[in-house]
Amino acid sequence: MKNFKFSATLCLVISGLYYIAASPALAQEAQSSPAAQATSQTGPQHVIDAIKEFVATKGAAFALDLLAAILIFIIGRWLSKWISLLIGKLMTKAKVELILVTFVQHLTYFGLLAFVIIAALDRVGIKLTAAIAVLGAAALAVAFALQGSLSNFAAGILMVIFKPFKVGDFVSVAGVQGTVQEIQVLNTVLNSLDNVRIIVPNAQVTGGTISNFTANATRRIDLTIGVSYDDDLKKAKQVIEAVLGADPRILKKPAPVVAVSELGDSSVNFVVRPWVKSADYWDVYFDVTEKLKTSLETNGLTIPFTQYDVNIRQQAG
Repeated sequence: MKNFKFSATLCLVISGLYYIAASPALAQEAQSSPAAQATSQTGPQHVIDAIKEFVATKGAAFALDLLAAILIFIIGRWLSKWISLLIGKLMTKAKVELILVTFVQHLTYFGLLAFVIIAALDRVGIKLTAAIAVLGAAALAVAFALQGSLSNFAAGILMVIFKPFKVGDFVSVAGVQGTVQEIQVLNTVLNSLDNVRIIVPNAQVTGGTISNFTANATRRIDLTIGVSYDDDLKKAKQVIEAVLGADPRILKKPAPVVAVSELGDSSVNFVVRPWVKSADYWDVYFDVTEKLKTSLETNGLTIPFTQYDVNIRQQAG
C-alpha cells in the first residue's frame, strides 16, 4: 500500500513536470489550432481545446511513457536497495568497520537511485542536462571550499579500510604519542601518557610515519649497562643474566642477549636485550633497570660514571 501511494504521487509529479516541460508546445498548438483560432475571443477556452487535442493525439503514447517511467523507478529503486544491502553484507562478512559499511551502503543506494530517477524522467521526455551541469559545478565549488575536510575524510576512510591501528593501541603519529581512544571520520583521538587528550587530523596521520607499539605481541627492551675496567667481565655477565632469568615476565624465546658492545671512555658497556610481552614492556623496563643496578653493587661490581681530572698550572711571576 505504501509503495502504491508513493508511485501514485510520483506519477502526479512526473505528469506535472512533463506538462511544464511541454507547455511551450501546447501554447504553439493552441495558437495554430483551428478551434483555438475560432474561439480566440473566448478567454482560456483555447488552452482547454489545445489540451484536449494533445490528449487525443498524443495521450496514449504519453500514458505508455509514464507507465514505463514508473516501472523504471519502482524496479530501479528496488534494485538500488538490494545492491546496497548486498554490498553491506559482503563488507560485514569481511569484518570491515561499521562506520565504513554504513557510509558505502548509503553512497551506493543514493547514487544508484539518482541514475534511476534521471532515467525515469528521461523516459517521459524531461531533460535534466542543464540541471546536472549546475549541480556538478556547485559540487565542485563545495569540494574546493572543503578540500581540507575532504582530505581528512578520505584519510579516515583509508584508515578504516587498511587498519594501521585500532582503538586501545599505543601509537606514535604526526609527532605525538598516545593510546588511541577514537578513530573518527575526520580526526583520530589519542590519550597521552600523562592523560592529555590529543586530536590529530586524519590527513596528518596518514601523511607521515605511523609507529604502532602494541600491534605485535612481543617487544624487545634495549638497555646499556656499563661496568668498570677493573671488574671481572665474566662475573658481570653472569650477574646480568641471573637478573634476567629471575624475572618470569622475560621470555625464554627469543633468548635475551647480553654482550659487550663498547669499550667506552670510562666503562665497558654491555647491551642487555630481553624480550617481553608488549603489555609488560614498561613494567619490566623499570624493574630490570633497578635490579641490575642493585645486583651489580651487591656483587662488588662498579658502575662507573664519567670523571674529569682538572690540572691547575701556576705560572711564575
